[in-house]
Amino acid sequence: RERRAEAFFFFDGVTRERFLRDIYPRRKPVVLTGLDLGTCTTKWTIDYLSQAEGSKEVKIHVSAVPRMDFLNKNFVYRTLPFNAFVRRAAEVIFFFYFLTEDEKYYLRSVGEDIADIRKQFPILAEDVHIPEYFEKEQFFSSVFRISSAGLQLWTHYDVMDNFLIQVTGRKRVVLYSPRDAPYLYLSGTKSEVLDVDNPDMEKYPLFVKAKRYECVLEAGDVLFIPALWFHNVISEEFGVALNVFWKHLPAESYDKTDTYGNKDPMAASRAIQILDRALKTLEELPEEYRDFYARRMVLRIQEKAYRNDCG
Repeated sequence: RERRAEAFFFFDGVTRERFLRDIYPRRKPVVLTGLDLGTCTTKWTIDYLSQAEGSKEVKIHVSAVPRMDFLNKNFVYRTLPFNAFVRRAAEVIFFFYFLTEDEKYYLRSVGEDIADIRKQFPILAEDVHIPEYFEKEQFFSSVFRISSAGLQLWTHYDVMDNFLIQVTGRKRVVLYSPRDAPYLYLSGTKSEVLDVDNPDMEKYPLFVKAKRYECVLEAGDVLFIPALWFHNVISEEFGVALNVFWKHLPAESYDKTDTYGNKDPMAASRAIQILDRALKTLEELPEEYRDFYARRMVLRIQEKAYRNDCG
């Protein structure tokens, strides 16, 4: 069964062989349905989650507004017992709160260690069957996430391939191709455009050129997000999800200090440093010369990309 919605493809019951042969090489996002994800899709109720991992403390993001902004840090970090956090995140209005009575909560493993649900939440990990569509040595991390209803996360890209496994609840995901990076007003791996539905076109006039891909994930759906695809996520309901990242490039391509899977590959980092030095060198010239040679540099890059596209 295949259906198309908002330029998006949904595939039901895809085998590993079909994924690797027909879907993975295309390097485009798709939604996979009908996969065996284990007992998590039926067991992970609020009561079960609260009891399973007990009162161990977790570090969470708390925001007074629904739209979380990582660039301007419009949230605070707080610590709660896991069972208390789950129940709070499932509510809408709070009697006890950190910032406001309708604040939003978000759990994403933070710290110096690479996220792995088997280590941080071992009891819950037993309920999950991660689709084995990549080799074991390619595995990088498994990030356990819980979001309040209405929470929107900033637009960003990751440098590794990723399965977003929606276990409970519903999410809307808006994506943009890596080719549209020039229109997304980037700061590092993140876009400055927070409100992708009603962007400030005076401040971000080029954003209108970015082609939008959109899908809604229901409980049990798995979204394949290839590396470098930008994504903006809204939790339409209280929900629990698991992101699984794996290395698409050879292991030595990645920064060994990267614990979140969002540092640019080593070669890309070196190239950006070289470009920054080149641009700084151009500052020694008058403005008209700086502009002329900067444009030549851009043309060189575009010509190279065009030749690569043409094979």
